[in-house]
Amino acid sequence: MIELKNVDFSYGDHSVLRNISFTVDDSEAVVVMGPSGSGKSTILRLILGLETSQRGEVNVDHRDICRMNEKSKRRIRRKIGMVFQDGALFDSLSVGENVGYYLIEHTALPWKEIGLRVRSMLGFVGLDADEVIDKLPDQLSGGMRRRVAIGRALLSTDPEIMLYDEPTTGLDPYATRNVVNLINKLHRERTVSTIVVTHQIADAFAMADRYVVVYRGELAFDGSYEQLRDCRDTRVQEFLAPFRDSMTGVFKRKFFDGGISP
Repeated sequence: MIELKNVDFSYGDHSVLRNISFTVDDSEAVVVMGPSGSGKSTILRLILGLETSQRGEVNVDHRDICRMNEKSKRRIRRKIGMVFQDGALFDSLSVGENVGYYLIEHTALPWKEIGLRVRSMLGFVGLDADEVIDKLPDQLSGGMRRRVAIGRALLSTDPEIMLYDEPTTGLDPYATRNVVNLINKLHRERTVSTIVVTHQIADAFAMADRYVVVYRGELAFDGSYEQLRDCRDTRVQEFLAPFRDSMTGVFKRKFFDGGISP
């Protein structure tokens, strides 16, 4: 579904990514980890076609999105749901208007049908529609805003691919657990290909089939939890050193309800 092949990307003279290659298969969940500033979010922007690599290919559904015209990119993006770090909700629109935004702006569906779909989606992401549908985003907690953002992404595109940029950053433990469980629920029930960018190691262990570590713009690791735990690459060891005590099979299975089993 997604393939990065020998990708280089720079902002001017500043090199961000160098020779990055990895794949994400249909219905696979991959976490991209690494220190801040290592180029993780840039990978998502490349997959969306918001940036263009200077070298290599960024294939989405077997086509290089970086070499498409804008019309073709829009067609590919209809397969992709994106959840940004802060949710990127419209502050002046209600929760219901945010979730139903695509249907309101780009379809001729009657208001009653849009309302039913919005309510159903709010229920899917674990929110009480009667309680939140008329509220503004700043009246919700951080965790609830992330769930609204996920609902909007799902109702906008019915995606085959979901991309998440730091979905749990800044959330308290209870909200983090809810968001992680929702991402896992979506991965299981909708069978979407999933990429989660995060530097929150505990959350990463609960969400992935496979792990990619990007360190200072280079691919340092690509493999399973067990391979990650035993990796001897000094870049990976340096990144994981603060988290070694929690890197156990028990941690991965038990820390979050609904986590993906190894």
